[in-house]
Amino acid sequence: MHFALTDEEVMIRDTARKLAADRLEPFAETLDRGEGRADLLQNLRLLAENGFMSLNVRAEYGGTEAGTMAFALAIEELGYACASTAVTVSVSNMVGEVIQACGSEAQKRAHLPKLADGTYAAGAFCLTESGAGSDPAAMRLRAGRDGDDYVLDGTKIYITSAEYAGIFVVWAVTNPDAPKGKGISVFLVPASTPGLVIGKAEHKMGQHGSATNMVHFDQCRVPATALMGRENDGFRIAVAELAGGRIGVAALSLGIARAAMDAAKAYARERKQFGQAIVDFQGLQWMIADREVDLQASRLMIMDAAAKKDRGEPFAKEASMAKLFASEAAHRATDTAIQIFGGAGYCRDYPVERHARDARITRIYEGTSEVQRLVIARETLRQMA
Repeated sequence: MHFALTDEEVMIRDTARKLAADRLEPFAETLDRGEGRADLLQNLRLLAENGFMSLNVRAEYGGTEAGTMAFALAIEELGYACASTAVTVSVSNMVGEVIQACGSEAQKRAHLPKLADGTYAAGAFCLTESGAGSDPAAMRLRAGRDGDDYVLDGTKIYITSAEYAGIFVVWAVTNPDAPKGKGISVFLVPASTPGLVIGKAEHKMGQHGSATNMVHFDQCRVPATALMGRENDGFRIAVAELAGGRIGVAALSLGIARAAMDAAKAYARERKQFGQAIVDFQGLQWMIADREVDLQASRLMIMDAAAKKDRGEPFAKEASMAKLFASEAAHRATDTAIQIFGGAGYCRDYPVERHARDARITRIYEGTSEVQRLVIARETLRQMA
């Protein structure tokens, strides 16, 4: 298996690394305190201007057309500096890809350029409900047909970037009498649509700079042209798009894990106990070695999934494997980093405390680790059959 990067992929990775160091990292701590929203939005606009908000969208719609590998490399670098910014970029790219894959030509031309150039600060992916998390087919938000319109009623929860998203991809039940998962459709709803109401912001453990909100649809009327794809075919679309999103979360997890371990290794060289730097103790070296194996394994699994997606091959199993392993590895890495820092790692004076909180959600969103295991097992057994 050969993973040599193209010149374009190297350029995108290096550009993301420089932007992350120069513009994202200086604001990461401020965003973690729940401040600096204007700085976040300014950085999102800068990332859009540099092509990072539509990495896998075709150039004819304003996208970079760089592919999934470039997307994964970029998200890793952004996540290394600021997980809150990286998740916003990841989800916005996910929104762009679903519009490109399932939207009408009119929908693509109306909305993809606005995602790509920063006119929309972000895109939002409205799937989760209070009774439909790991089981999205159980959703209850309704979209009833009324003449030439659909009327959306219900509530979505845990919607990333809802407060500043310009466009919402919304899943709703259009045929409540259909078998479970068969009567769901997907709609494209601009943020300015009457009846779309942003609800309360969640007070989260980590990734504080990324807005996460309830979104209410109160007699939200959209034209029939807002439907993406075929009516009642939305669940299939959701499952397909979630697989791509898992590559983004895996890359984000790797970025956080790298940042935590780099901080820990630097600290271990400086910190002295018993008359020597703690990095010279074999026990600590083994901790670093184990995490280095995790980081490399995560990287290779992410690249494998991204390469398969770019080649147009089935990649759902590989994406779930990458997401499962990388998110669990990020947990191990941030925990190890705090242990290396000792008591200092438990204090907010050092970034590893933030990295640990930012990493925790990666084992939950875009499908929990338990759901990833179900997907992996299902695909493995299907391939055997």
